[in-house]
This record gives sequence, C-alpha cells and structure tokens, in this order.
Amino acid sequence: MKLKVLVDNNTFIDMYYLAEPAVSYFIQDKDTALLFDTGYSDVFLLNAKKMGIDLNKADRIVLSHGHNDHSGGLGYLKSCGKKFKLIAHPGAFVEREDDAGTKIGSPLSEEAIRERFDVSCHTEPYFINDRLVFLGQIETSLPFETRYAIGRKYENGTSAEDLILDDSALVYKGRDGLFIITGCSHAGICNIIEYAKKVCGCDKIHGVIGGFHLFENDERLSRTIDYLSENKIELLYPCHCVSLAAKIEIGRKLKIREVGVGLELDIE
Repeated sequence: MKLKVLVDNNTFIDMYYLAEPAVSYFIQDKDTALLFDTGYSDVFLLNAKKMGIDLNKADRIVLSHGHNDHSGGLGYLKSCGKKFKLIAHPGAFVEREDDAGTKIGSPLSEEAIRERFDVSCHTEPYFINDRLVFLGQIETSLPFETRYAIGRKYENGTSAEDLILDDSALVYKGRDGLFIITGCSHAGICNIIEYAKKVCGCDKIHGVIGGFHLFENDERLSRTIDYLSENKIELLYPCHCVSLAAKIEIGRKLKIREVGVGLELDIE
C-alpha cells in the first residue's frame, strides 16, 4: 500500500505545498486507488496536482466522519467531472453545530451528496478489497476511552448531543500486521485499534497514522500511551488533532514520526 499525505496541519520543510487543519490521503493498493477524506477546502486538489496525482484514478472516497475538516472538500470534486463512489457511516451527513452554534458538518447537504456521489453507507465492517477494510461503527471497549459529545447534531427534525458515532477508520492488512488510518479518532484511538484487531482477526499492529484527538496531558493521554506501548507499534504517525504537548508526552516513551503534506508511506 502506498499512502501520500495531501492535507495535514503541517508541511515539511522545503516541500512547498499548502497546509490546513484537516486531513486527506491518497491511497493505492494493487488495483485499488482511493481518497481518504477531503480536507476542509480545495487544498487537497491543489496539492494533488502539484504532486502529479490524478484524482480521477481514484476508485472511491472513504470518509472517516462528517466534520467539515474531513468532508469540506467534497464540493470541489465536481471539477473532476466524475461521480465518485463514497463510503461512509450513515450518520456522517447530519447537520452539526459546535457549542458556540458554528456549523461544523459537511458544507454539502445529504441530498446534494447523494446527488453528486454514489453513496455506500456502512455501520458494519466493509471490505474494499482483500486487504483494505472500512471499520464502520467502532465499538467502545476500553473504559478510559468513553465517548463524549462535541456540539449537537440535527436529524429528522430533532436535535441531540453529538457523540460522533460516525467516526470510523480504514485498516490495511499488511505483511507485518495491521496498519490503521484514522481521521480524528473521536471513537478513541485505542478503541479503534481493538476493533481493528477483532474485525481482522490479527493482534499485531504495524502502524497508525492520523488524528488521535489528544490535547491535554491527562489520564486519558497517559492510558493511551500505556496502551500503545503495550502493543509495540513500530510506526506511529500522530498528526492533525494531536497537540504539541500530547506529542511531546507520547514521544517521551515511544518513537513517533513526523507527518506533513508530501509524506509518502510504502507499507507491504
């Protein structure tokens, strides 16, 4: 599997791409090519063009969840002139607001998304090919990673606290174990790893890339570090929604690797 970072909060020194607080990866495995998330704007398109990546070669788009820093670029794909298949949790397209009342869901309505894309929704694990699986709705199995609400969601004329049940991840079944690709890990990065093990029938985790949604130096961070250490994960790429303080604390016990726009991984 080859993974190229199209969008992240950071860029590498001397790589003159654009960055924004968002996520988008271009992934290729055998005959499969896909886009994982679309960032916040059209930055993923601009960076892909500069990298020489033809996004029309993508078979589909996988959406980690519906927040606008992951779904915001969907509207710009119209310029590709292609109706992409879109894989997501069915709750990814609801209207959302943060606690201040700012809209934080997809800028495109569910109606517009279903008109522009061939939508395929899954709460259960969905195998894209024999080595790539979309996890669907993540089980909460670890007590230190209970879900918490971020703002509110609106659907079917009602509103409720938003526990972001649509948050999911992609897993690659590689030669050296599972490689997990996340958006924000609202479900909990350790819950995601545990569920990936269950779905794939494999306890060996080779690597993880994506947002871990860790900001404070608190008990949750401490327990997460212990869990990651116990699993002896070789390749750790925390990015996007991981604070500098959290990265420093993780780095005290574990080897973490830098992520920026332009990073390319080749995982067997």
